[in-house]
Amino acid sequence: MLFLFRVLSILPLWLLHLLGWWMGWLTFLASPTYRRRFLANLAQAGYRLRDVRQAVGHAGRMVSELPRLWLGGPVRLEWDNEACIEAAYQAGHGIVFLTPHIGCFEVTAQAVAARYGAQYGLLTVMFRPARQPWLAEVVASSRHRPGLDTAPTTLAGVRKMLKAMRRGQAVGLLPDQVPPEGQGLWAPFFGREAYTMTLAARLAQQGGATVLLAWGERLAWGRGYRLHFRGLARPLAPDLAQAVLQINGEMEQLVRECPQQYLWGYARYKQPRKETLDV
Repeated sequence: MLFLFRVLSILPLWLLHLLGWWMGWLTFLASPTYRRRFLANLAQAGYRLRDVRQAVGHAGRMVSELPRLWLGGPVRLEWDNEACIEAAYQAGHGIVFLTPHIGCFEVTAQAVAARYGAQYGLLTVMFRPARQPWLAEVVASSRHRPGLDTAPTTLAGVRKMLKAMRRGQAVGLLPDQVPPEGQGLWAPFFGREAYTMTLAARLAQQGGATVLLAWGERLAWGRGYRLHFRGLARPLAPDLAQAVLQINGEMEQLVRECPQQYLWGYARYKQPRKETLDV
């Protein structure tokens, strides 16, 4: 499989995205469970499949682009509102980058780490280690790169991110992932109660850190990615429950700006597990 990943990594991005489009639709048609969850999440947010059918293909692209991003050459990037990143670093209190399961979050972290890591220190991102040994090796080598560090979805990973924040560095995570039992609060997401992590809010409250919303938009025909960044609509509430609710609202707004690239098949409303975070 590692050999296959290396072969795929040399393919042009447009071809990988084309393959991903087919993968997304094949999964949607072949898996009743996935299809029901996809459509149920769409309906919960007020959409119909015909409104955002591109999201089916984008779910496959999220997988097919990984060999290129992990093992291949650089991809074309466009930066939207990069000035807010520089200002946040200059403030010196650390940055919390938040993005929902939308677009390509892999390339966003890579780009920020490559551009700012040497000057401002590591960007620490949270991810769930792969269960398959061959994939774990690929993931480890791809994510441990200059300017980028990783934290596993465990309590040790949480502590690592808290330490990074205390050093005034940047961290990144997906606040719409389902945390383990005891590490979240129930809060509405598109009008339905969802178990929501408190980690994002707690990190942001470390020493006055700047919260930036970030996501990587896939451009048509494999032309690369447009990286979007902006601050919160209003300062994060000091009360933890209110802050969690506020972050959910910000995530909803991002999704509504580009629902065609949101991962609607993600099991956002499932019950929390008792072990590690589930990405």
